Amino acid sequence: MSGACLAVIALLAALAMLLAGVGCLYHIGAAFAVRRHLRKPMPTGGTAPVSVLKPLCGAEPGLYENLASFCRQDHPCYQVIFGVREADDPAIAVVRRLIADLGRDDVELVIDGSLRGTNYKVSNLGNMLARARHEVLVLADSDMRVAPHYLSAVTAPLADPANGLVTCLYVGRPRPDLWSRLGAGFINWGFLPSVLVGEALGVDEGCFGATMALRRETLERVGGFAAFDDHLADDHALGVAVRRLGCKVVLSPYLVDDDLHEPDLAALYAHELRWQRTIRVVAPGGHASSIMTQPLAFALPALALSAASPAPFGWIAIFVLCAALAARIFCARTADSSFGLLPCAWLVPLRDVLTLVVFVHSFLGRRVRWRGHLFRVAADGRLVP
Repeated sequence: MSGACLAVIALLAALAMLLAGVGCLYHIGAAFAVRRHLRKPMPTGGTAPVSVLKPLCGAEPGLYENLASFCRQDHPCYQVIFGVREADDPAIAVVRRLIADLGRDDVELVIDGSLRGTNYKVSNLGNMLARARHEVLVLADSDMRVAPHYLSAVTAPLADPANGLVTCLYVGRPRPDLWSRLGAGFINWGFLPSVLVGEALGVDEGCFGATMALRRETLERVGGFAAFDDHLADDHALGVAVRRLGCKVVLSPYLVDDDLHEPDLAALYAHELRWQRTIRVVAPGGHASSIMTQPLAFALPALALSAASPAPFGWIAIFVLCAALAARIFCARTADSSFGLLPCAWLVPLRDVLTLVVFVHSFLGRRVRWRGHLFRVAADGRLVP
C-alpha cells in the first residue's frame, strides 16, 4: 500500500475518533439535560375549562387505562371527546365501556367518517371540534397515559397571553418484550434527550402529539385543523404556525407516559422509518446531523481503520470505543433511572445498530406506512396517497 493511501487511512481514523469523541460529549450532556428537565418546577393553577380531544384508531393494548387516565383529572371543569372515523373501529367498544363505567355526561364519543385530507387523524380532530364546549383545547394521542394533575399542569402556562401553545415530551414505558423495549430505547435514550439538549442550547422548535394545549382562538388564527389536513407531521406544522403568529410554544416539564407496544420487528421498523422520514422532511439539517449522536458508528470504523494505519492509533481507538460505549450506557442508565424504568442498558449496542440502519434507510425513499395505508411524503411534508 502506498504512503499516500496509508496517510489517508490514518487521517480517516483520526477523524472518526474525533467524531466519536464529540458523540461521547453529547451523551454526557444529554444525561445532564434529562436531570435538569426533571428538576424544573411543575406549573400549577390551570383552572380554565378544557375540552380534551382524543383521536382514536384501533384498540391497542392498554387503551382502556390510557383513555381512563384523561377522564380522572383533578381539574375543576373539563370534557373529554373521543373520536373515530369507522363505525366498526374496535376502539368504539372500549370507549363505550369506559363511558358506562364512568357514568358521566362530560365524556362522549364522536363517530364521523368525514375526510378532509390525507391525514386521517387531523380529519378526526376536525370532526370532534364541533362538540368541544370550551375555549381551551388539549389534543393528545391515544397511546398516552397521564396523572390526575396533568390538565392543571399543561394548561397553566396559557394564562399568559404570550404563550400560544403548550406541548409535552413523553417517556416510552414498554411492554416486557424485546421489540417494545427497543422502541422505548429510541424514545428515552435518543429522541427525548436530543430535544432537551436542543432546548438547553436555545434551539426550541419542538411540538409533539403527546400533548398540545392551546386556546381555540389560536387554532382559528392559524387556519384551524383544515390547515394541516395533508401534513404527516401535523404536530410540528401546528407548532410552526403558532410561532409564526409571534406566540411562544412552551415545553412543559410534565412528561406524558407513552404506553409502548411493538408486536414484532417489522412493526417497530415501519414505525421508526416513518418517524425518521418525517424528521428528514421537516428538519433535514437536524436529521442529517443526528448521526453525530451515534459515537459507536464512528468508534467501530476508527478501530478498523487504525488496524491498517501506520500511526500508533491502536490503543487510542480501543479507548475511544470503550468511551463511546460507556457514554451511551451512561445516558441510557440515567434516563431509565430518572424515569423509574427497569434498566435495559444492555440493549444499547443492538439499539444503536437498528438506529443506524433506519437512519440510512430514511434517505432511500419517501414512502411511509401509517395506520395500514401507504403514502409518499412530499418535499413540503404533505402526504400523498
